[in-house]
Amino acid sequence: MQILVMGVSGVGKTLIGELLAERIGLPFLDADAFHSAANIAKMARGQPLTGADREPWLRALHAALLGHEPTGAVLACSALRERYRRTLLDGLTEPRIVFLAGDAALISARLQSRQGHFMSPALLASQFETLEPPTGGRVLELDAALPPAEIVEAVVEWLA
Repeated sequence: MQILVMGVSGVGKTLIGELLAERIGLPFLDADAFHSAANIAKMARGQPLTGADREPWLRALHAALLGHEPTGAVLACSALRERYRRTLLDGLTEPRIVFLAGDAALISARLQSRQGHFMSPALLASQFETLEPPTGGRVLELDAALPPAEIVEAVVEWLA
C-alpha cells in the first residue's frame, strides 16, 4: 500500500510520515530529498516552483513509489494540486492519501520557528492559494494541530 502524506509546507508531513512509516513497517520517502538544486535555490529565494520545475520531480517521485510496489511506502509530499496527485499515484495499487490540514496562523508560526529548511515562509500564502484539498474514499483529512502520536494512531485505525 502506498500512502501519501500531504499538505502545505509546515503541516508536519515529514514528521508524521516518518512516524507512520516506522509504526506500520514501511519505507519512508521524503519528497524534499528528490528536489533538484535549482528547485531548492528557487524556493529558498521565496519563488514558487512552476509546472515545468515540478514535472521531473513528480516523475522521480512516481518512479520511487512504483519501485516500492507491491510492498508499499509512505511518501511525504505537498502534492497540492489534484493533477500532481494523479501523476504521483498513477498505476499504484490501493494508494491512500492522508491530508494534514491546518490554519494559516498555526502553519505560519511553525515555519517561522523552523530552522535549516530551504522552504521560505514567504511561500506559505501561495501554497494555500494553490491547495486543492483531496476528496474521495481513499482520503483521510486530519487536523495538523493534533499531537503527532494522535495523528498517527488515527491513520493506523483508518488503514485497518
